[in-house]
Amino acid sequence: MRIGEALIAYRSERKLLVQQQRELCQQRNSLEKRMTAVPNGQDIFGREAATLELSIDQTRERFEENLKVLDRLIEEETAVFNGEVARQQSDVMQEYAEDLVKIMEVARRISNGDIVPATDEKKLLDYSFELYQAAKNMGSIARRKDREEYDSLWEDEDEEQQEYDPEGKAFNAETDVELPASMTGGGESSAAVGAAEA
Repeated sequence: MRIGEALIAYRSERKLLVQQQRELCQQRNSLEKRMTAVPNGQDIFGREAATLELSIDQTRERFEENLKVLDRLIEEETAVFNGEVARQQSDVMQEYAEDLVKIMEVARRISNGDIVPATDEKKLLDYSFELYQAAKNMGSIARRKDREEYDSLWEDEDEEQQEYDPEGKAFNAETDVELPASMTGGGESSAAVGAAEA
């Protein structure tokens, strides 16, 4: 099951459990009023009150279990999200380092008096005006007759850009958490509420 689906299911179950607790507490309050309004009310309604308390306790336990599972799912989701963000940052840093190596190579080529494409010169100029000026000055001093002409170092820049979607990746990551019992038809809550209402 995907983390996002599990989160939706467990949040939905949590809403149901809160509603059930509210209804059971209202039933208990109503029953307590009936018990005090009638002589021997404890004897007459005692069994119903005990069943109702058991139902409230079961619902509270299921609510606490639900919260534990939700906490675990949120931790898993956060770990996947943070992993994707870290991968994105790593890729950006790697790309920056590769560009820096290319810029230094362009500066070296220019300072040797070689010919580089205007786009590469522009990238060097954008990176550092001082480095560009120094390379151009050294290149004019090193004017050689056998100047080499280079292709752009950024020709492969048209490569497909990677898409990063930390939220989507976290939502679609797999988890070993099963659907809540109320979603699979094995829920005790409806039976407990039914017994308490009887």
